[in-house]
Amino acid sequence: MLRALMFILPLALLIYAFIDCLNTPEDEVRHLPKVIWVIVILLFPIVGSVGWIFAGKERHRTVRGGSGGWIAPDDNPDFLKSLREEKSGPKDEEAALEEREADLRRREDELRKREQDGGDAAPEKP
Repeated sequence: MLRALMFILPLALLIYAFIDCLNTPEDEVRHLPKVIWVIVILLFPIVGSVGWIFAGKERHRTVRGGSGGWIAPDDNPDFLKSLREEKSGPKDEEAALEEREADLRRREDELRKREQDGGDAAPEKP
């Protein structure tokens, strides 16, 4: 079992580092060009993979609650606010529907006035 583990772990490390290197944007690669990192990872699997993980890619550390950091949804005030807005959605939908109906009534009244004022006159073409 230990012999299999000594083969599987370096292989998993190699696969992870290789795929991570290929998927990393060029502007986040440090110290060497991306192509060189790929060659180093493939030629020296253990050293290259460990080197890539620790030195080859810009790793972003997130500060909890800091600007730009990831916050869990249940701690994120913007997310919680959106949930509250979502719950109050039908009231907002009713208000929007009433506003649309009022706008439709206003337009219909304008059309009736035009028909009464203009009679059968055709609309002017620009």
